[in-house]
Amino acid sequence: MYNLGFIGGGNMSTAIARGIVENDAHPVSKIWVSGPNLKNLKHWSEWGTNVTTQNSEVFCNCDIIFLGVKPGMLSTAVKECQSDLTKNLSLKNVLFISMLAGITIDRLQKELAVLSQNVGVIRIMPNTPMSVGAGACLYTPGQGVTLAQCEILEKLINNCGISEKVPESLIDPLGALTACGPAFMYIAIEALADGAVKQGVPRAIAIRLAAQMVAGSGKMVVQSGKHPGLLKDEVCSPGGSTICGVTALEDGKLRATLINAIEAATLRTKEIGKN
Repeated sequence: MYNLGFIGGGNMSTAIARGIVENDAHPVSKIWVSGPNLKNLKHWSEWGTNVTTQNSEVFCNCDIIFLGVKPGMLSTAVKECQSDLTKNLSLKNVLFISMLAGITIDRLQKELAVLSQNVGVIRIMPNTPMSVGAGACLYTPGQGVTLAQCEILEKLINNCGISEKVPESLIDPLGALTACGPAFMYIAIEALADGAVKQGVPRAIAIRLAAQMVAGSGKMVVQSGKHPGLLKDEVCSPGGSTICGVTALEDGKLRATLINAIEAATLRTKEIGKN
């Protein structure tokens, strides 16, 4: 059984690890995580994983490593993997799974090549709903990554939601949709609840039912296989309440605003990668 590592124990790493731990997808004794502050890794310790402040310790001990630092910290994280190494690991076989927004596979391979001659890279874009088992994770394997390695990743990720293999050219725009999209939906849920509150509904029940409505609508699209426009039409009876509400959304240019939100997020992701 391989050892699984996380360099960076933040929200996304935590979401993925929680799904793995809670579903017994990998022994906790074979999971390592590094972070600059042990206090922030307390929940990892409570799970029974190995925690450290040294990235090099994760690199030395692990065969598959999730890279979850800020994009601008990539070079620093790699240097820290090199520090305090007690043995030559230039031939070590290791698969890095990077969740660094905007950082291409080509750049990752060049940066990580200083650690070993046998580094594989998979680029992923997860989202925060993975923490509740309802996430979506895009992934693109780099050159030399095997089908078996992709299957290991899918097995780990599928404990937190669904995984989708995509070409790297699509990972930025699709990442804007799946990874940034939850924030857009939270705003929509809040606004819809505000609308109900304006009509006299208590806020707690308004938020709860708005969230359930959004979750159920998404499930309808996925399970029915119908185009969302058709599902919308099925709710809109002639002269009814729904079509009046849809008209208000169209007057407010909701569609154009959401399209622009995805475009803005995509462009910013590409900008992060270039910088």
